[in-house]
Amino acid sequence: MARLSFLFFILFLHIALTATRCRGKSQLPEKHARAAVPFFLFGDSFLDVGNNNYINTSTLDQANFWPYGETYFKFPTGRFSDGRLVSDFIAKHANLPLIPPFLQPGFRQYYLGVNFASAGAGALAETFQGFVIDLKTQLSYYSKVESWLRQKLGNDEAKMTISRAVYLFSIGSNDYMSPFLTNSTILNNYPDSTYVGMVIGNLTTTIKEIYTRGGRKFAFINLPDLGCVPGMRIIKSENNGSCLEEVTSLANLHNKALSKLLFDLEKRLKGFKYSLFDFNSNLRQRMHHPSKYGFKEGEAACCGTGQYRGVFSCGGKRKVKEFQLCKDPNDYVFWDSFHLTEKIYKQLADQMWSGTSNSRDVGPYNLRKLFRIN
Repeated sequence: MARLSFLFFILFLHIALTATRCRGKSQLPEKHARAAVPFFLFGDSFLDVGNNNYINTSTLDQANFWPYGETYFKFPTGRFSDGRLVSDFIAKHANLPLIPPFLQPGFRQYYLGVNFASAGAGALAETFQGFVIDLKTQLSYYSKVESWLRQKLGNDEAKMTISRAVYLFSIGSNDYMSPFLTNSTILNNYPDSTYVGMVIGNLTTTIKEIYTRGGRKFAFINLPDLGCVPGMRIIKSENNGSCLEEVTSLANLHNKALSKLLFDLEKRLKGFKYSLFDFNSNLRQRMHHPSKYGFKEGEAACCGTGQYRGVFSCGGKRKVKEFQLCKDPNDYVFWDSFHLTEKIYKQLADQMWSGTSNSRDVGPYNLRKLFRIN
């Protein structure tokens, strides 16, 4: 009897562990999963849920160590935050499970979508080249998923699935910050408008390729005041902690070009629908008026060292080992030198989901409407 009880215990343990391993996989029966609205994500550390865990890169582009993930997951997942990201909350709103990273070993079910984002990635292949998964490579991964869907569902059902899906992009920040972080001279070779045009051009190519393959519903997050994030404020010591206006100017040019691009695509591409979230103004409001949104600190980071905790040392696994960690991340807008806390990500996701175009937070569709459009 004792041996039989032990065998039942082993069987129960095996089932429990299997369930735990599958948290990121489809939690819906296949029939229902095939009828859901898939969610595909492209971009950088704002959306990366762990792809960089599985590539040969540096800890500058990884967050798979403590204290990342300390609040919600209780362990590091590869997300650049203390907990969940915008995409995790949007998935929850859409009644989807957490969307897993494409490179996660063993994951091969794409009915509900998958996440291609890579921390440090840019629209330009030259951005942190060799250490990240650039946008063009992310698109090639999507091509593999599209082929998988056609193989599993047949062309007709796969076509409906692809057109029903929502495609979320967060890209460009690293294209504009990397020259300042690496002492690159690339910006000396082009007028600012030309460089921004190169970034927008590569993004346009990716959007059009997905559209050609049947994608119709797109969502975008514009860029924040990049020069005002803690890690950029300390680039020039002579600025004494003020914002780095050169990179903020590039971000502003990008945002104007992105708005124009999407307006033009909506007119030119039949069935093209989009949601553009004004991350720029929403983050700025929380930085300047933190108490209004439930924060105590809007400019310095929770984790890091130096002025504004702008030295990117959180976790002690990068070049600078020294770091300080705040007592409660919920008091802070910024988690580390470049990234935000789970608390603000939830606030932003809620606005992306249900905000109105009248508020100018999101438009012409919010994500709730975008997910529900047939």
